[in-house]
Amino acid sequence: MAPHSPARSGPRTGRTGRPRNAATDAAILDATRAALVDLGWSKLTLSDVATRAGVAKTTLYRRWAGKNELVVDAVAVLFDELELPDRGSLAADIEGVVRQFAALLERPETKTALMAVIAESTRDEPLRARIRDSIVARQKRLVVLGRARAEARGELPPAAGAEDAARSADLIFDVVAGAVVHRMLVSGQDVDGAWVRGLVALLGGGLAAAVAPLAGPA
Repeated sequence: MAPHSPARSGPRTGRTGRPRNAATDAAILDATRAALVDLGWSKLTLSDVATRAGVAKTTLYRRWAGKNELVVDAVAVLFDELELPDRGSLAADIEGVVRQFAALLERPETKTALMAVIAESTRDEPLRARIRDSIVARQKRLVVLGRARAEARGELPPAAGAEDAARSADLIFDVVAGAVVHRMLVSGQDVDGAWVRGLVALLGGGLAAAVAPLAGPA
C-alpha cells in the first residue's frame, strides 16, 4: 500500500472554536461535486451547496473563503484516492496508476469538477496556484514513490540531487497526467488496455534517459 499522503492543504483550520467535524466536511465536499454536475460552475453558489449538505452557509464560510477554494478542495480529495501499490516493476506500477487515474476521470463528478476548475483558472491566477498546490503537488507523491522503487530495483538511475529529482518528477507527472487527461477529456476517447500498454511502452523506452541528470536551462 502507498504510504500516508502528506498533510493536505484542505479547508482552513486556523480559526478557533468548536473542533472540525470530518463528516460535515465530507458532506459539503460531496454536495459541491453534485452541484457542479447539476448546475455547472457559473450557477453554483455556496447557498446551494449549503442546502444540499444540510448545513448553514456560515458553516461553509468558516471553512472556505469562497467558491474557488471550496471547489478545488472538492476535487483534491478525489485525487487523494490514488495509490501506488508495489506491483513489482516500473512498467506495472505505471500501468496501475494510469488505470486508476482513468477510472477516476470516468466518474461524472470528477470529470465535471476538474474541467470546471481548469476552465475557470485560465483567467484566475490565484485559482491556478491553488490547483497546483492542492492537486498537482499532492499527487507528485506517487511519482516520488514510484521513482524510489524503480531506483531500488535498478530500473532507473539515481537522481543527481534534490533539484534534479524535483525536475524529473515534474516531467514524469506532466507526461502521464497530461496524456490521460488529453485522451479522455479533450479527445473523448477511452483509455483501454491497448492504449495503456502503448503508453507504458513509450514511457518505458524513454524514461531512463529522461530522468538521468537533466541539464539546466539552455
